[in-house]
Amino acid sequence: GVIAGCTGPTHLAHWANAKADWLKELLALPNGIPSRDCIRRVLGTLKPEAFQQCFQAWIASLVGPEMESGSVMAIDGKTARRSHDEKHGLGPLHLVSAWATKLGLSLGQVATDAKSNEITAIPELIDRIDVKGAIVTIDAMGCQKQIARKIIDAQGDYVLAVKDNQPKLHEAIQDLFSDERQGDLLKMPHRQHQTREASHGRRDERYYVLAKLPEDFPLRDQWPGAKAVGMVVRVMQKPDGQTSGDVRYFLSSRFFSGRRFAEAVRGHWRIENSLHWVLDVSFGEDQSRTRQRRIADNLSWLRRFAISLLKQHPSEYSIIGKSRMASWSND
Repeated sequence: GVIAGCTGPTHLAHWANAKADWLKELLALPNGIPSRDCIRRVLGTLKPEAFQQCFQAWIASLVGPEMESGSVMAIDGKTARRSHDEKHGLGPLHLVSAWATKLGLSLGQVATDAKSNEITAIPELIDRIDVKGAIVTIDAMGCQKQIARKIIDAQGDYVLAVKDNQPKLHEAIQDLFSDERQGDLLKMPHRQHQTREASHGRRDERYYVLAKLPEDFPLRDQWPGAKAVGMVVRVMQKPDGQTSGDVRYFLSSRFFSGRRFAEAVRGHWRIENSLHWVLDVSFGEDQSRTRQRRIADNLSWLRRFAISLLKQHPSEYSIIGKSRMASWSND
């Protein structure tokens, strides 16, 4: 409205002075408002690992006892799809993040140049954060012996998804839970849990089974800290009555209760729903064309840190709603 009422240079000068006085009331900036180039230079100068460490004390003050009580810490990767730089032969930036699922906190991240580099990025990420007492969940890409060893050495526990990238382990777990061995499974120590959910006319039933690792289990001694193997069967009924299902397998360093195992498996996907989805839909990370690697890394951490802050706010508004409330509040 003020701008619409400006009819010449004099009005514009009055408006600029009024704006300057208004800004001084909110924020003391004796050298003026930083330009975009200034912010870019700062973000391009800061080392990402040091930048993240600046927030570790704050994060630790919020997480502290929660990690000791066995909360779920999900580790997963996400690609910033438009950050590629064909001129310099760079593909999209891939970021591996750690997410405290219950608290909704981003604990740290490591940037790589490709999804295949997650195997080397995950150990580096574990070195940066405190996993003591936590249940670390990782998808099949991170099902590696050296990663399992890293978590155990850091006094954490793990639940690792097992797929065909570990063919011998996958085959051994499949055999243990096969129909032919149901009698043997019932005789060995095992725990079960079942859930039912209904949403948008669709019904989901999940059956969780966690079996204590038998003494004669193949590869038992090759996986550091392995104590149990799990199976999750999901049966989905669509609104039209059609049903479908899938089976997933897991390796665990603890023989959890059936409910705790289910919480770890389901909790892992919160990093997709609570972090990755929000980054793309609310923050537009996939649309960012920032190609300079250090700036892109620091910006991605700022987004994750902002989401962590917004999730701590007690209001029931969405992330976008909370962001707008913050932008409208002088405090």
